[in-house]
Amino acid sequence: MPAGTPGAIDSPRNPRIVAARALHTARGRRDAGAFVAEGPHAVLAAIEASFRVRELFITDAAADREKDLLRTAAAAGVRVQTVGERALAAITETTTPQGVVAVVGMPPQAALPAVVRLGVLLHECADPGNAGAIIRTADAAGADVALFGDNSVDVWSGKCVRASAGSVFHLPLVTAGDTPSLIDRLRSSGCQVLATAATGDVDLDDLATDGALAGPTTWLFGSEAHGLPRDLLDRVDRVVRIPIHGRAESLNLAAAAAVCLYASARAHR
Repeated sequence: MPAGTPGAIDSPRNPRIVAARALHTARGRRDAGAFVAEGPHAVLAAIEASFRVRELFITDAAADREKDLLRTAAAAGVRVQTVGERALAAITETTTPQGVVAVVGMPPQAALPAVVRLGVLLHECADPGNAGAIIRTADAAGADVALFGDNSVDVWSGKCVRASAGSVFHLPLVTAGDTPSLIDRLRSSGCQVLATAATGDVDLDDLATDGALAGPTTWLFGSEAHGLPRDLLDRVDRVVRIPIHGRAESLNLAAAAAVCLYASARAHR
């Protein structure tokens, strides 16, 4: 596709560019029922997961590189629009855009699966980078679902989608429901809920050695700043502490989730 493709949009004030830029806000996403996915990997994951990609914006340089992506988009009936660098910059949030941005329709609200072998539940997780990283880890560990309880981040924000590296398109995301009711529903379905806290009554290594992670398990994590409130710790099956063997005070939220999810994944296999 040669530079200066006829019909390319270059103005940041073009109505389609303005509409895509509005998706950077939670209100804009809610009103449009759509969000933005940046980069060829994320856009390809959205198309292959049968999300409704409403429009794909791409620069000439990216179009020359991403011929396989364009073929996949054409086969899926995705509308493709060539844009100039100024227009692309208006709809991206990254410092060095990769020249590919898609407007993607939000999927229907996912339901809690009837059987959860491995899951993660976040309570008051306000950092989209942490949320996206945990979704990515849960996907890699073979989890069945990621659940977001009270006061948690918008999983369709640009930073969360990017941090997930495409995993938002692979893993069911339950974003409705308060944390206590989600815990109760998981436990009533036969899935143990394990919370993490520095004051936990059992060490993660001991729990793994005892075989207690071999059954269906959902891991509950709180905010990095405040942890989990007492009423939720009293509601779960066990409160687990992650052993710290060095001098670090603690792990960050995403690292703690990775340690626990992979401990369960090993037990299941």
